[in-house]
Amino acid sequence: MNDFTEVTVQKEVKYKGGIFTVEHHVVSLPNGKQSTRDIVLHNGAVAVLVVHVGKILLVRQYRKAIEAHTLEIPAGKLDHDGESPLEAAKRELEEEAQLSANEWKKVVDLVPTPGYCNEKIHLYEAKGIQHLENAAPLDEDEFVSIEWIPVEEVIQKIHNGEITDAKTIIAVQYAALHQ
Repeated sequence: MNDFTEVTVQKEVKYKGGIFTVEHHVVSLPNGKQSTRDIVLHNGAVAVLVVHVGKILLVRQYRKAIEAHTLEIPAGKLDHDGESPLEAAKRELEEEAQLSANEWKKVVDLVPTPGYCNEKIHLYEAKGIQHLENAAPLDEDEFVSIEWIPVEEVIQKIHNGEITDAKTIIAVQYAALHQ
């Protein structure tokens, strides 16, 4: 196997915000030359697949970065250092859908944009769901609605381009394979 490892020889923080940090790296390439890489550092996120009586739980929300409303599985960032992905997944399901679950299964860790970002999304499947009367509220800057859509209809929405979110597409593929 070839070793294409790039070694950072210099780095500089270009931006540090509440969600991510951008670093500029000078790297030594396998051929001995140097190049630059701009890298986004992210604490990570979680996503939750819930399939109940043949329907998938989706969250409709507005995403400013793409100037569009989206349908996605419940998801969110790890809120602080030390919060486990499973704790974050449980929190997101409670906040976004007012639900809890008896069973949790780690499906996969995915890296959506490895060309420039280290974000890892921890995808979980939640089963044995119950509605929570006194659920944690949404973050004050979050506005969402919950929709339960049959699996086959969700697949159609992917095919017709209505659902384009990568983590949701991966989760739906998993659900379709494991029905």
